[in-house]
Amino acid sequence: MQHADSPFVLDHEAFERLVVDELDQLPDDMIDGLDNVVFVVEDRPEDGSLDLLGLYDGWALTERDRYGVGELPDRIIVYREPHLAACADEDELRDEIHTTLVHEIAHFYGIDDDRLHELGWA
Repeated sequence: MQHADSPFVLDHEAFERLVVDELDQLPDDMIDGLDNVVFVVEDRPEDGSLDLLGLYDGWALTERDRYGVGELPDRIIVYREPHLAACADEDELRDEIHTTLVHEIAHFYGIDDDRLHELGWA
């Protein structure tokens, strides 16, 4: 049993399964448009901070005129440790992963943080 003051713990594999589950629950039209994008789970951002939950690393669809053939896939990165630090239990974690996925996928479609904030996804 976990104490309220201890952080929520989940190993990399279990966290990755939750990410896949949440991806499966996203609307097909949101996922089907993702061209040359891979989803990656990493423990934490390069700077080691726990502030960033996810990252879209690539060119938005709206900027892909600069995109060459044979480019490496864009990456949507979900950071495990910041999510665990922000959440008290699995339900909260699932909600946060879901929001992070929608947020980063929206960046792929060229939706910026200001608009995401207006829509309630920031």
